[in-house]
Amino acid sequence: MDHITECSAENRYNTYELLRTEGRAKRGVLHTVHGDIQTPVFMNVGTVAAIKGAVSTDDLRQIGTQVELCNTYHLHVRTGDETIRELGGLHSFMNWDRPILTDSGGFQVFSLATLRKIKEEGVSFRSHIDGHRIFMGPEESMRIQSNLASTIAMAFDECPPALADRDYVSRSVDRTYRWLLRCRDEMNRLNSLEDTINRRQMLFGINQGAIYEDIRIEHAKRISELDLPGYAVGGLAVGESHEQMYHILDETVPYLPQNKPTYLMGVGTPANILEGVDRGIDFFDCVYPSRNGRHGHVYTNEGKKNLLNAQFEKDTKPIEEGCGCPACRSYSRAYIHHLLKAKEMLGMRLCVLHNLYFYNHMMEEIRDALDEGRFASYKEDKLRKVTGR
Repeated sequence: MDHITECSAENRYNTYELLRTEGRAKRGVLHTVHGDIQTPVFMNVGTVAAIKGAVSTDDLRQIGTQVELCNTYHLHVRTGDETIRELGGLHSFMNWDRPILTDSGGFQVFSLATLRKIKEEGVSFRSHIDGHRIFMGPEESMRIQSNLASTIAMAFDECPPALADRDYVSRSVDRTYRWLLRCRDEMNRLNSLEDTINRRQMLFGINQGAIYEDIRIEHAKRISELDLPGYAVGGLAVGESHEQMYHILDETVPYLPQNKPTYLMGVGTPANILEGVDRGIDFFDCVYPSRNGRHGHVYTNEGKKNLLNAQFEKDTKPIEEGCGCPACRSYSRAYIHHLLKAKEMLGMRLCVLHNLYFYNHMMEEIRDALDEGRFASYKEDKLRKVTGR
């Protein structure tokens, strides 16, 4: 009996349950080898296996983080994926017992690297850190992510500028599709090896196509046929307007499988997330909470506040009344203002903790609203609060 139960649990891994819908909005759960992910979810961005702002994995558990996102390119060029593999993979390395998603490195290769040269095999480029020459293609990205042993690995793709020429985007998307097939084959091979740390690593494919809806739709149809564990919409929030982004989601997401998790890469503001959920997105990530926090900008239900402003010098209230984050439970706006002015790291840390808590708590609210069939009214109310309109 115990064996049957164990096998049943094993068979649940890498499956997505769609619990309910409201319009296009989805409420689900993704079962993984590192625990369940309740969706919609915001992934906290720990690019080099750490959240910028002196936030530990113990902190992340305390503020309700479900998934941390780490980056293939950055960990490959600094410290190195082989070293991390020797140390047991990312989960062991950073003392994190919950899911991790690793970005493929594709976006960084195209946005940070200098002197890059794209071929069918992959991309040759120079490291943004020390200039040494690197080659990365689908197989290399999969091997690096396998060494990192993340829960979810992203396919290696090209992320063309949102406003790029149509002919270029079309050729790029065709190549990204061919690369996805190679990613799938290499991950299957790696997951079959006895010495692979996480043999249940999942591969998410990425939809590209800039702002050309017909290219997006055709690509979505093609990658959906591959029956991957999940799908992402990439190449947005890279220069187009919010209205263009929402239009692309409106047109594209219906052609991705509803019974698989859908991830909107690199997005975004609280308003972006609410609009994304309304259009069927399950997963989000963005550097805004940590980046803004490091500069004293905090998110609240009264809009964003800059705690460096003089108006907070003698303000004894917490960042937000009723907030359960570590900063709001113990410290005043005045004290955090003082820390920021004095350039003390604690001020930055408290703002980052508050912002990540705000995002994670907002996702809890979204899930509760979907569970109770009131997401439409929740979205309207929350948008009014966070945008100040």
